Amino acid sequence: MIGTRRARLLLVIAPLLAPPGAPAQGGGGPSQVGSGEPVQYGISKSRDTVTIGDPFEIRVRVRAPRGARIVFPANPDTAGRVHGRDPRTVVTGDSVNVLDQVARYTVAAWDVGRQRVLFDEIIVRWGGAACGAPGACERRIPLDTISVHVQTVLPPDSASRVPKPARPLWETPGFPWWILALVAAALLVVLWWWWRSRRPRPGPLVVVDPYERAQREFERIEAMGLVDAGERTRFVTLAVEVLRDYLAARHEDAPLALTSRELIAAMRRRNTVPMDALSRLLHEADLAKFAGVGLTDARARAVAAESRAIVERDHAAAQRSAQEAA
Repeated sequence: MIGTRRARLLLVIAPLLAPPGAPAQGGGGPSQVGSGEPVQYGISKSRDTVTIGDPFEIRVRVRAPRGARIVFPANPDTAGRVHGRDPRTVVTGDSVNVLDQVARYTVAAWDVGRQRVLFDEIIVRWGGAACGAPGACERRIPLDTISVHVQTVLPPDSASRVPKPARPLWETPGFPWWILALVAAALLVVLWWWWRSRRPRPGPLVVVDPYERAQREFERIEAMGLVDAGERTRFVTLAVEVLRDYLAARHEDAPLALTSRELIAAMRRRNTVPMDALSRLLHEADLAKFAGVGLTDARARAVAAESRAIVERDHAAAQRSAQEAA
């Protein structure tokens, strides 16, 4: 483990320790040296194989005569697939005889495969006896040979996967049907309220006294002239029904659902009607309705009169009870 770390450290600092006139070497690829000239340079990379977005470092070392001026390019051109991550840094070496500078670029690649790093040229200007004037000599160093291999991070079976189609720049939303539903519901509510407001309202509920209603029904049946028309059974049936309606309205334990025998048993606990007359009337009405027993005109009128008399007697008993309670 310690030997590996030392090896990596030597690869990183090798360009800075190279002697004048020797090529600068790195761990990422071959260096370039202009031999036999007053300007020497070298290029190295921290890694030669990276992944997408993984930062790595490119170092460019230039040696020029003392008093020269070295102009390093800025970060790689954004038109390429390799972009700068941090600002460029330039370090000047401790040398009195020559100008020794190292430019460091931290970059990252954004596409797979072999990618070129697009740098501008390095411009070096110096003077001397051979140049005739200060800054008259110039050397341009191209950096068009720097490249890096970018490997994919996708799984091996990713080639069989079909990506989703690209979404349009402007998406047309669907028709908002929910708004139409809300409008329709509101319209239905308004129509229902309008119909309900125009519907005639029922008048106040009028409670009719059972005794008064029974008297009106007896008079209506008498006015129909059923006995004279020969419909004595119908006449008796209607009269007994008025009697039963009155008893059901007046007494809660005498509903219309009771049979004649059950009604007689219920009214025995009241003692407000003559039980013999009530039993006889209900028996004759049942014989006339269900057995077809004929009745004379006099007997039919007598049954209606007795029904009316039972109503009168029960009403009188109810009035006495009310007065006694008061």
